Amino acid sequence: MYTSPSSLILGFHGCDREVAERILRGEITHLDKSENQYDWLGHGIYFWEDNPDRALQFAQELNAMPRPSKPRIRNPFILGAIIDLGHCLNLLETRSLRLVSEAHDHLSSISAEAGYPLPENKRDPGTGELLRRELDCAVIETLHDLNESAPYDSVRGVFQEGEELYPNAGFRAKNHIQICVRNTASIKGYFRLLPENE
Repeated sequence: MYTSPSSLILGFHGCDREVAERILRGEITHLDKSENQYDWLGHGIYFWEDNPDRALQFAQELNAMPRPSKPRIRNPFILGAIIDLGHCLNLLETRSLRLVSEAHDHLSSISAEAGYPLPENKRDPGTGELLRRELDCAVIETLHDLNESAPYDSVRGVFQEGEELYPNAGFRAKNHIQICVRNTASIKGYFRLLPENE
């Protein structure tokens, strides 16, 4: 009762302008859910909490380095969303972190019994950052499977990412809070940013 964020939040999604315009015109109801094996917070629709600049930066990165299995982002754009986190797996609070640890223990146990290795998180060879989080994704998805009777609407996590802002800094250039929306009813609406914020 006291640990879930309580109110609407603003989320920002970096995508191709045409996708955003189709949503804003009502031609598409929602963004596609991401279901990659390496998604940091499991499967769902991803947003940067209160961070339109990071959403645009991400879309620009995908424009510069397209992914083979995804449509290319030709015209980077920021789509805003009003999100009610609802029943949130909030990885900024202790109880949720304990549940994730327990889900890891469960996944480890069933993997050992079945004789299968656990998935692994993989570091980017150039930056050393954990960008492909196959283990984290499997653990979060296991937690969702274990919690089917009271499904989470969203997952919220904080990430330190990017280069240090200065030598030996505790702050990094791409720090962010990310939201993964599993229940599309949590998205109360999409919006276009005001021109001075684009």
